[in-house]
Amino acid sequence: MNAQVKMATLGTGRLATYRNIAGMLLALRRLRGQEQWSRQQVDAYQTQALQRLRSYAYAHSPFYQRFHRGLAHHPLQDLPVLTKTLLHDFFDEIVTDRAVRRELVTEHIRSGRGPQPLLGRYVVTATSGTTGNSSPILYNSHEWATVLASFTRYERHIGSLAGMIQRPKLAVVASTTAWHISALIGSTVRSSWLPMLRVDVGEPLESIVEQLNRWQPAVLATYASMAGILAEEQRAGRLRIAPARIVSSAEVLTPQLRQRIETVWGTGTVFNQYGASEGGTFAVECTSHCGLHLFEDLVIFEVVDRQNRPVPSGVYGEKVLLTVLFNYTLPLIRYELSDSVRLATTPCPCGCAFALIENIQGRLEEVLRFPGQDSGTVATHPMVFYRILDATPVQGWQVVQEGEQLRLCLSGTPGVIDEPALIAMVRSALERQGALPPPITIEWQDEIVRGATGKASRIVATRQL
Repeated sequence: MNAQVKMATLGTGRLATYRNIAGMLLALRRLRGQEQWSRQQVDAYQTQALQRLRSYAYAHSPFYQRFHRGLAHHPLQDLPVLTKTLLHDFFDEIVTDRAVRRELVTEHIRSGRGPQPLLGRYVVTATSGTTGNSSPILYNSHEWATVLASFTRYERHIGSLAGMIQRPKLAVVASTTAWHISALIGSTVRSSWLPMLRVDVGEPLESIVEQLNRWQPAVLATYASMAGILAEEQRAGRLRIAPARIVSSAEVLTPQLRQRIETVWGTGTVFNQYGASEGGTFAVECTSHCGLHLFEDLVIFEVVDRQNRPVPSGVYGEKVLLTVLFNYTLPLIRYELSDSVRLATTPCPCGCAFALIENIQGRLEEVLRFPGQDSGTVATHPMVFYRILDATPVQGWQVVQEGEQLRLCLSGTPGVIDEPALIAMVRSALERQGALPPPITIEWQDEIVRGATGKASRIVATRQL
């Protein structure tokens, strides 16, 4: 049987942990070797891996048998797009194990069993459900080892000194929800060989700071917004840690926020990482800091416009079409992600042949619409708000559009900013976009509310204009 479709029994406990770590190390060794490939080798591998994935999906998934009918020999770009709604509605037909049903998986998630494998052989995580269509994602033992390796693959890129004997102390401040992918990773490789502190991002800030001070991590991994909050705690003297590397993920990392973090912990200490429950880590920044290396041996990454047409490098796409090459349990072929991404036009000086993501600027759902100064409506990209509010000395922020008004929710200490000046800056930015700004208010909160996965929604439209 092909390695990609092995279904070894998973489990919990010490023996299962050792199996997970062994599988991860084997996968990591293979992936690191593939990072030395030429561009021609990368392209050839993608072609072969895609063909294997499609053949398996056509043989075992009733959905793909119907969805790609008559297209079996067509190129990838001719295939229809798999939306989150389709994944949600046709999960039972997409999954390639006929013993798996959505009701069974949903009950498994709700039970809070976390790393306890479904049917003894599947790790179960779930999408974040940004668009309201959260769906379970399944991995067998071989696929899960690849996911684990994708998350630890960053070490070489960020210049980590990790070795087989001595590992750097890692602190992860993220969601500890049982089905969240980062929590599952931590629970399935928990070992003294991997010294890791996991702190739930929803805990009181004082508790997070206290735990980090005790742990003294060499590497801090967290969401971009939380990295900014912790940098302010360090500046205030309450947090006293000296991480050599800060790995930011799950949220947009703007130049302004990066600068705030590096002002505290040093230039070049921040590394951006990009991934999702649907496929683990897709890309990571290296020490050249020229963008994020896309792991093209794990995924095919199409940057497209609203009509699913490819956009050239150097231009932001409306969304991404993701094909995960290693997941045979739940094949995702041209799966739609609403991330707006721009590919680099020049290669990274480090010499890696993988494509380079120059920037990630948010999700399509974060685009707000306002009445235009001339007529119609104006779509305003979230970066309009990120550029202003990430440079504001507050702990956290959120923009909420409610009907005909805009609310700036801020956390921190009131009085540290000139509120009328901030409102004027936002108003002026909207006017430069050709929009008629609505009434803008500021609301101070103890903390910005985070979702079930621990991520803070920076832009919220409860009712668009």
